[in-house]
Amino acid sequence: MDKSLPLKEIYKTVVVKEFKEKFGVKNDLAVPAPVKIIVNIGLGKESKDKNKLEEVKAILRQITGQEPKFTRAKKNIAEFQLRQGDINGIKVTLRKQRMWDFLDRLVKLALPRVKDFRGVNPDAFDKDGNYTLGLVEYLVFPEVDPAKVDTVKGMSIVIVFSGHNPEHNKYVLERLGFIFKGKTNGK
Repeated sequence: MDKSLPLKEIYKTVVVKEFKEKFGVKNDLAVPAPVKIIVNIGLGKESKDKNKLEEVKAILRQITGQEPKFTRAKKNIAEFQLRQGDINGIKVTLRKQRMWDFLDRLVKLALPRVKDFRGVNPDAFDKDGNYTLGLVEYLVFPEVDPAKVDTVKGMSIVIVFSGHNPEHNKYVLERLGFIFKGKTNGK
């Protein structure tokens, strides 16, 4: 497999073929594919500071290439001094080509830059087969200049699949270049 190819091409030319052979699937559309990626940053104390909000929003826009939306609290939570309607996070939903471009940068550039990276959690699939990945800081993306960042936050990345089988979706991610803890990638 040519690692220099974009992940979308690797998926179409290699992963679909290998998946069909391994799992005995005849139709290309039965092969699970990433449908969308949701990138979310929780704001915590920074949600009260307008300058910090704009800084994090600009960083997420840089990383994803798309305009982020603020998320708001659905109910009051006294322990967090959070009231219904308060801003508590910022998110972007990526689809189609932007999703593939982001996935490409995540696998080829960002994850290898994570300090002491030993793989991603193999148990982070939900019952619908979607994968959630947490990053401790967004500085691993090459688009972010650490010298210009005052606030460093973590982020969660949810990869939503067309298929609902976690085992099948994990196989697709492995073939796209994800390295899972405790396992070497292979067929």
